[in-house]
Amino acid sequence: MKIRPLTGALGAEILDADLTDPDQFDAIRQAFIDHSVITIRAQSLTPDDHLRFARRWGDINVNRFFAALDTHPEIAIVLKEPDQTGAIGEVWHTDHAYDQEPAMGSILYGIEIPEVGGDTVFCSMAAAYDALSDRFKSLLDGLHAWHSSRHVFGASQSKSDASRTGRVGNADNATQDALHPVVIKHPLSGRPGLFVNPQFTTQIDGLTQPESDAILNMLYDHCQKPEFQCRVRWKTGDVTMWDNRATWHKAINDYHGHRRYMNRITVQGGPLESA
Repeated sequence: MKIRPLTGALGAEILDADLTDPDQFDAIRQAFIDHSVITIRAQSLTPDDHLRFARRWGDINVNRFFAALDTHPEIAIVLKEPDQTGAIGEVWHTDHAYDQEPAMGSILYGIEIPEVGGDTVFCSMAAAYDALSDRFKSLLDGLHAWHSSRHVFGASQSKSDASRTGRVGNADNATQDALHPVVIKHPLSGRPGLFVNPQFTTQIDGLTQPESDAILNMLYDHCQKPEFQCRVRWKTGDVTMWDNRATWHKAINDYHGHRRYMNRITVQGGPLESA
């Protein structure tokens, strides 16, 4: 097994690994803790293989809104057909931030990948926090922010391309609101990092909306700096796993006219502790 960092901030690719081999799990887990995003190249997984690997990490968090495999409801389908315009996940976000106990991580398996395009970009929330001034860190200390599923998966999104094509649904289930620390202590590494994101975070608790927007928009601009990012270029058979407590991610929708089909399993996390 070879582990190669993708950037100085986060991300690593893993070569010559076999996710069906439980003896390799400890090394893969340590790479995940160290790099927050890992791409394991050249796998050949059945849905049962995918689930067995995911269950080594913890319980499965079944997504409420994504279409799923008929045979394996724990596995969500991430799909864009050649005639569809919108890709799922085009806005910077953290999966399941709206849950009281946000998901630990997501495990995405590339089954059909465009020849060019369809990359996924990630940002390190620990690197972004570290780069803030001490005065601004003091300002954030003790703040909590609200996260919600309502405005993303609720009735207002029923006319989106993903909803019209059946890739997401169950708008009536979009009732989640959760309050989390703005700066968390990472459950595995102990490293402090930001826990707000442009898609699901709605307001900092106790501030007016203009006050909250000013702070959040400043953080969003700051976090998108290239020095905090890595980019995963997919190939068929790749598995990418990311830590939802340590990263943002977004899908790059630059492969119109081509099919991109992936299976995703999300692993349950736990409550978040303030740093």
